[in-house]
Amino acid sequence: MSVLHHPDWATPFEQGNGNQTTTWHDCIGFHQRLAKAFPQWLRFDEAGHSDAGVPIHAGVFSVDGVFDPLAVKAAGRPVFFNNNGIHPGEPEGIDANMALIRDLCLDETKRAALGRTVLLYIPVYNVDGALNRSDTSRVNQVGPEAFGFRGNARHLDLNRDFIKADSLNARVFARVFTRWDPDVMVDTHTSNGADYQHVMTLIPTQPDKLGGRTGAHLREQMLPALYADMAARGFPMCPYVNPVKEIPDDGIADFLDSPRFSTGYAALHHTIGFMPETHMLKPFEARYRSMRALVDSALTWTTAHGDAIRAARAADRAAISAGAPVALDWALDLAHSRPFRFSGYEAVYEPSRLGDYRRLRYDRSRPWQKDIPYHDRYAATAHAVPPQAYLLPQAWHDVAERLQAHGVALQRATQARRVAADAWRIVHFEKRRRPFEGRHLHEALELRAEPIDADIAVGDWIIPLGGQHDRFVVEVLEPRGIDSFFRWAFFDSVLDKKEAFSDYVFEDEAERLLAQEPGLRESFEAWKAAHPALQGDAEAVLGFLFRTAARYAEPECGRYPVLRLRQRP
Repeated sequence: MSVLHHPDWATPFEQGNGNQTTTWHDCIGFHQRLAKAFPQWLRFDEAGHSDAGVPIHAGVFSVDGVFDPLAVKAAGRPVFFNNNGIHPGEPEGIDANMALIRDLCLDETKRAALGRTVLLYIPVYNVDGALNRSDTSRVNQVGPEAFGFRGNARHLDLNRDFIKADSLNARVFARVFTRWDPDVMVDTHTSNGADYQHVMTLIPTQPDKLGGRTGAHLREQMLPALYADMAARGFPMCPYVNPVKEIPDDGIADFLDSPRFSTGYAALHHTIGFMPETHMLKPFEARYRSMRALVDSALTWTTAHGDAIRAARAADRAAISAGAPVALDWALDLAHSRPFRFSGYEAVYEPSRLGDYRRLRYDRSRPWQKDIPYHDRYAATAHAVPPQAYLLPQAWHDVAERLQAHGVALQRATQARRVAADAWRIVHFEKRRRPFEGRHLHEALELRAEPIDADIAVGDWIIPLGGQHDRFVVEVLEPRGIDSFFRWAFFDSVLDKKEAFSDYVFEDEAERLLAQEPGLRESFEAWKAAHPALQGDAEAVLGFLFRTAARYAEPECGRYPVLRLRQRP
């Protein structure tokens, strides 16, 4: 029997009632059958395993059967990456991807339209969550009848895990992503939040944060084209509804996609990323069709303009390798906005029947369409000039493992030597009180630069700059980065002294220190003036002197261990 007359190339969604999504087993089996039937165009393999030991698969569709990423990139071919199921309770991308790959296998016209572009895809990323299937975990979502769960086997939200990579899933993703180095990525989602008429909303990689020629291409060419094309396909799109206040009427703002999120992670690699968010309150069938339209639209643009995107990415990488400053943190520009034609519903505030407060309700019988302020500009608030190289002492092997998973080349020092370097001293920090995705993040941070002579030991890691991963390296190793390894608490052991004192002994020693150590009394008097309420607290008084006295200083305490080298070793 000809494969073109196989009894069932329909997807589970297409076979259902419009309100059903595939299971993980059916999805993977479908892609495996396609790859077996069409090996000349499709390769589908295991890329690794999740924390629960479940295989994570990745597929590659290439019209000429070239499946080697090095050969693809050497030929200058565009790579489009479609990631699905990071939140398996938001599954329309999983079903749309099945139909997309099937259509490319069966339809010669669609294959020809793909041209030189190679399509990379992960059909279901959070495989653990996909297997944790129910109809109850998405409290604000309309359909489908059953779906997966947001957390993985370690109860992690994988769309917060891209940098810290505490999950095996994230490390698999990083290896796939950096091996293929995609030019455009679409990571499929379903929204939450306000009610409105639009079926599809879109979070792009924030163009200012993406920066350079790639950011300009996204803002000035690709985004306008996608909005026009989606309207022509019957799904007029709006930016992700991130209200400046409580309701969209007062304006919306670009979502700042820090590197913990998929599109922010893409930006660290100069990749244009999209996080389409279909509206949770629309029927599942409409969400599915709008998602297929968005993926098709982004793929079509990438195929037509892939060379321009690749040239922009190369120019932006070269600029950072030449020493251009890298922005580390950002703030929304609320002083500027542009009008966006938004289709919403009347917001109504009325007394709650559950408590003594007023609740918000959107009245769908009162639709409206009007221009609202759209704040789509961000300004950098912190920068770092890339050093010649970084030194990562080998003791921090958990950081080295993550850098390697993210494709960063590390060099082991083969001989001991001393080099000129700059270190960061942690002057002040404040952590989140509650854990966030398994860690207590640093939110407030004050640093002081210190020049030092650094001792490199045999086996320490040298991370030279001057390659394609420079931006990633700078943003995760500079502690001020929004989602740096320091912010994610990988270096917290350097933040407290290892030795302590007994107060009845140290009281006398503290008096001798005050009399003998230059500058200590002045510092002590200044501290007392700034903290009058602590004068009766012996632990606070003696603790200040113990921490401040040069005699008992621990140089490693409070010093960020990753050093900026002034010369390339």
